Amino acid sequence: MTVDGLPMVVPTTDLPTRVRIHEVGARDGLQNEKATVPTEVKAEFVRRLAEAGLTTIEATSFVHPKWVPQLADAEQLYPLVADLPVALPVLVPNERGLDRALALGARRVAVFASATESFAKANLNRTVDEALAMFDPVVARAKADDVHVRGYLSMCFGDPWEGAVPIPQVVRVCKALLDMGCDELSLGDTIGVATPGHVVALLAALDEAGIPPSVLGVHFHDTYGQALANTLAALQQGVTTVDASAGGLGGCPYAKSATGNLATEDLVWMLRGLGIDTGIDLGRLVATSAWMANRLGRPSPSRTVRALSHEDTEEQ
Repeated sequence: MTVDGLPMVVPTTDLPTRVRIHEVGARDGLQNEKATVPTEVKAEFVRRLAEAGLTTIEATSFVHPKWVPQLADAEQLYPLVADLPVALPVLVPNERGLDRALALGARRVAVFASATESFAKANLNRTVDEALAMFDPVVARAKADDVHVRGYLSMCFGDPWEGAVPIPQVVRVCKALLDMGCDELSLGDTIGVATPGHVVALLAALDEAGIPPSVLGVHFHDTYGQALANTLAALQQGVTTVDASAGGLGGCPYAKSATGNLATEDLVWMLRGLGIDTGIDLGRLVATSAWMANRLGRPSPSRTVRALSHEDTEEQ
């Protein structure tokens, strides 16, 4: 791999000086692969991401193998990466998933709620309120054990069955997740239909409801090429946590119109140009995603990975 250069840095005054990237490629990305990635490759992927400077790497999901067979090896994978000096959150859908995660020493977990009834039914086979009721004891038990809890909220901007999602509807579920004890929320644009004005409006409504940017992260998909623009809009409103997936891996298995997540490399390129610190070595990150693309047998969808590496990159 050859790295040809880095962007010119031109800082602006209305943006945070540092952004924490919540890396989701090893979980949200790989769970959508048609072929199962070997456990050892997943572990190496997580290790390389940590070596590239990522400090929060979502490792896996303790869901039933029937629903996400690609992550059926959670018990085998987690011990292979647990020694890394980074945060390794894992997804837990219910109390059984929490039990499995805690048994392996996980100290950061996430629950996955929906802002819409249609997606709650498709993803969890429950209503929105039934899903929240299911998460309540999970969050309570985690917090009693001093475990950090992230609340994912999908379909915050649009739903493939219901269309545009009313902002008050999103605010209601956000408040419910925080009230039950979640430490932070991730606002998901699951099908990638958000635009910057919509992002600003939702963040303003949340702030007015007493939910400040400091407890929020944003999770944009790039279906319509809006992920970076939406991220910039969120940063201008004070958000400092951004979800991204190395190499642009991932989508959503229950929302067929969803394409890949915002690529971590594309995000780091933009942030570096804005003078925003991430602590990430872009060259090492690009090499990691090129390596994983080789393992998956296809080019990385990340524009930055393609620009900074040869398509015929050999194993590093």
